[in-house]
Amino acid sequence: MEEAVVTEKEVLDAYKALEGAVNHTPLQFDRYLSEAYGCKVYLKREDLQKVRSFKLRGAYYAIKNTPPALLKNGVVCASAGNHAQGVAYTCQEMKIFATIFMPTTTPQQKITQVKFFGGAFVKIVLTGDTFDASAGEAKMFAAENNQAFIDPFDDPNIIAGQGTLAVEIFNDLLEKGETCDYLLTAIGGGGLISGVSAYAKGVSPTTKVIGVEPKGAASMQAAFNEGCPVALDTIDKFVDGAAVKEVGQLTYVQAKENVDGLIAVDEGQVCTTILNLYSKQAIVAEPAGALSVAALTELKDQLAGKTVVCVISGGNNDINRMAEIEERSLVFEGLKHYFVVNFPQRPGALREFVTDILGPNDDITRFEYTKKVNRGTGPVVIGILLQQKEDLPRLLEKIEAFDAKYIYLQEDPTLYALLV
Repeated sequence: MEEAVVTEKEVLDAYKALEGAVNHTPLQFDRYLSEAYGCKVYLKREDLQKVRSFKLRGAYYAIKNTPPALLKNGVVCASAGNHAQGVAYTCQEMKIFATIFMPTTTPQQKITQVKFFGGAFVKIVLTGDTFDASAGEAKMFAAENNQAFIDPFDDPNIIAGQGTLAVEIFNDLLEKGETCDYLLTAIGGGGLISGVSAYAKGVSPTTKVIGVEPKGAASMQAAFNEGCPVALDTIDKFVDGAAVKEVGQLTYVQAKENVDGLIAVDEGQVCTTILNLYSKQAIVAEPAGALSVAALTELKDQLAGKTVVCVISGGNNDINRMAEIEERSLVFEGLKHYFVVNFPQRPGALREFVTDILGPNDDITRFEYTKKVNRGTGPVVIGILLQQKEDLPRLLEKIEAFDAKYIYLQEDPTLYALLV
């Protein structure tokens, strides 16, 4: 296998070059998480970066190192949002024109922010349903127009730039008299974990570097399993900042060399983490930004007495997604459940269901006939919110007594996707 191309030295070079161009973001001790996991948890707040994401570091450094003759033609990038904002901000600062390709599924909040940061120096092209489809078109456009393509992750300058946040982490820990036992950060295409792990292993070989992926887009784990980057057949695009079908060749090599472990986190756990970060610590984290904290539950038995750093990689969360985030969290926590139940089509049937089936603290959140027919019963999609998940067996038993042919939609993903 190839050797890693970015080392501690390259990251330090990038760190010196970026002084003044990016914020030195806070490394904050988190009392809530520390008490919950019996260790010292520090949060690296890249959500407080100039573009509310670490992506500015790599984008700025990569553009800064692009030959001036090529920059005259402008630059091109593809991004689900945060890399685009980093490129847009940089191009506004350097007065360079950028064409930015974004998937059609990109949240409107991120599109608006790209326009804000780039101003007159940015043109946005929405194309493709995924990052990978958008990136393919961006690369063709760059080649046809002799423009520099600023890769979102698979480039040595991008990797070195992203790694500069690790320099800040270890410098700040040194000032606090601390060492780092575990360093957790998100993985999308792999640029961040590559740069962070390169520096971490250079200055603190005993630090365990853990990469965290969404379960529905675990492309680095797939690469580890196969021995090379491979394209996933399908991905869950919910964690949009990390929903990448295939990691880069360089980032795979870097991660294989330096990363101690990978964790895949359920998207529902990510949603619960987003809500907890907001309600308990007043931190607005986007789904990818919450991945590192979400993974703490998987490591709980190993963390007692340790010093742990979680990178909050971004805070560009669209407020319009909060209803979906809460819904996914409740389903994951075992509190919200959906069924198809055949109801007698007569007055009083719903009242009987509420009285005889539901517990005193249960709530109906949805009640919808899927088809009205002229017969004795009709199928209803019903959503029920429990106060505690332990009440589910009792609820299932009573629903079966009401309708022996009921369908529990959480057990049928196809019907769930169709009806819920």
